[in-house]
Amino acid sequence: MLLAAQLINFSKLMPLAIFGVIAAVAWVVMDFFGGASKKRSDDRLAEIKDPLARRRPEASKAKKSDAMSRVLEKAAPMAHPLQPKTEREAGLLKCRLSAAGFRGEKVVTTFLGLKFIGLLVGLTLGGGGSMLSSGISQNSLMATVAAGGLTFYLPDILVWFMSRSRKMNIFFGLPDALDLMVVCVEAGLGLDQAMRKVSDELKRSCRVICEEFSLCNLQLQMGRARVEVLHDLGSRTGVDDLRALAAILVQADKFGSSIAQALRVQSDAMRTRRRQLAEEKAAKTAVKLIFPLVLFIFPGIFVVLVGPAAITMIREMFPAMSGGT
Repeated sequence: MLLAAQLINFSKLMPLAIFGVIAAVAWVVMDFFGGASKKRSDDRLAEIKDPLARRRPEASKAKKSDAMSRVLEKAAPMAHPLQPKTEREAGLLKCRLSAAGFRGEKVVTTFLGLKFIGLLVGLTLGGGGSMLSSGISQNSLMATVAAGGLTFYLPDILVWFMSRSRKMNIFFGLPDALDLMVVCVEAGLGLDQAMRKVSDELKRSCRVICEEFSLCNLQLQMGRARVEVLHDLGSRTGVDDLRALAAILVQADKFGSSIAQALRVQSDAMRTRRRQLAEEKAAKTAVKLIFPLVLFIFPGIFVVLVGPAAITMIREMFPAMSGGT
């Protein structure tokens, strides 16, 4: 009885909750378009001054980026409760975004703003669709919560997939980059010039590594110490092989040992590890093939092989049935 009374009271409060969510979304939309009136008037004056500006692809891209930046700017203050509470949490979040390739001063605010926008969109669309289809009920409430949770954690899922893709690209392309660095160093180039040469030559095949090496060259040109630059190279990517490479290069630079030999040893170790990973995946293939064999191939083979024998057995055991046919 108490549970039924609570459900009745909750069903009475659901229209107020729906009204509050719709009112909040409407306020955000009106505030966004109201604040952009000055921007639209400036765009009209610019189009009158230059009629061909609208047809240029750069102008349309700039308008889209400005619109997205305005949306995130409006959503950022609302996502203030999602801000990290401690410096450690903020550092971990920055490391996650940096491993996915997102770097900048406002990247954390943008990420949290996207999560808040996803929460509003999920609650509005999921709640509205479920309540229009099944009315106000416990199932519609669960669907609303599920849709809101899915869209809220969707940016985290995308960041995880992007960081995983970047790590795999670095892992598979780093041995080739190290081999080219060995050739450059043995030809007489320094480590900085070798990294610049690698970033120029392998920008198509190993784009992620070239971007990281280009950033390292930029930091070195700005006057940062090589030890700090190499340490940041390993920490911001989240790849253990790059951390090991940075440690080896720092140690070689500190003790004056051969950089080419250190790079060659690291390249051989990475190639051995990549070959072992390929052998491991090849060994797992037989086990993974069991599921499609049992579910899709084996039933068809079973019917083809056992079917005629089953028909013969049925005819011998039940001659009346076979005689009727």
